Amino acid sequence: MEKEIIQWIYEAGEKIKAALKEDALQVDHKSGRTDIVTNVDKEIQDFLVGKIEAFDPDAKILGEENGQDTTPIDKGRVFVIDPIDGTLNFVYQKENFCIMIAVYEEGVGQLGFIYDVMRDDLFWGGPLVDAVYHNEEKISAPANKKLEEGLLGVGVSIYANNFQHTKDIGVQTMGVRVLGCAGLDFIAILKGTQIGYLSLLSPWDYAAGSIMMNYFGMPTCGADNQPLSFSGREYFRGLTPAAMEQAKEYKN
Repeated sequence: MEKEIIQWIYEAGEKIKAALKEDALQVDHKSGRTDIVTNVDKEIQDFLVGKIEAFDPDAKILGEENGQDTTPIDKGRVFVIDPIDGTLNFVYQKENFCIMIAVYEEGVGQLGFIYDVMRDDLFWGGPLVDAVYHNEEKISAPANKKLEEGLLGVGVSIYANNFQHTKDIGVQTMGVRVLGCAGLDFIAILKGTQIGYLSLLSPWDYAAGSIMMNYFGMPTCGADNQPLSFSGREYFRGLTPAAMEQAKEYKN
């Protein structure tokens, strides 16, 4: 299955690059001024859904676009799709965005894929293949650093408002970074260049990254250290084990 998914991701990436070259973006607003979606987001999700349905007609889809955003993940095989993670970056920077796909079986994460399209950089893996890969090279778990030993990725709004003690945690680190793309934050964690990520995310934002983090023994959780709900937008915390223990000391 992983080989098929990788091929779909590369094909989707080429479609996105072609759309950028053609300057054919149509931008609409969803819930607010900065919550945008493009015709390409919708087209790429439709493309991936078509590939999945041909490969496994019984599979279910949890995806950001096209009314597929409420599917539960706890029954059967569920593909979680973010066709373009970092749409603002996609529109305004033409880079720093990712395609993300995750596969869950009976609610258990099996495979995650994060593809940095413009850098042609793919991180993928999980329990089903008993490894995590950077392109074709197997990688090892990042060093188990404490808060004071590394950089932390954050969502700007929750840092500014100190939601769930995000700022309190951030000031204990070597510095915070705001990338505007969950996929890039997860890539930084897997590479070992960030110790973690705190933000408000939807399931398609954190599904793939969580699978690979958890495979490496790096914990993830929601608000008040509770399990992630995979339903709607929620607080996400993912850190090295050592940093997570320190973060748990901050309680509401």
